Amino acid sequence: MPKIGVEESLTNVADALKRKGHEIIVLKQESDVKGCDCCVISGLDTNMLGIHETSIDGPIIEASGLSADDVCLIVESRLQQLQH
Repeated sequence: MPKIGVEESLTNVADALKRKGHEIIVLKQESDVKGCDCCVISGLDTNMLGIHETSIDGPIIEASGLSADDVCLIVESRLQQLQH
């Protein structure tokens, strides 16, 4: 099962992804992204976790302006693209 990193402030997104059966890693610091297949950030401060400097194989999704359901759809779409 893919591990999805979700910025700590995005509890509604984390809850929605959990309901869909995804494993969630709460991103509190830069090192939390290690091992994540995909990350969701608020976009309010994209450098807060230093994610742009961190090596991650999967996509980084900016959640600003999106509903939790929209983010779930994007995450699932990006993960499917990675599998193909």
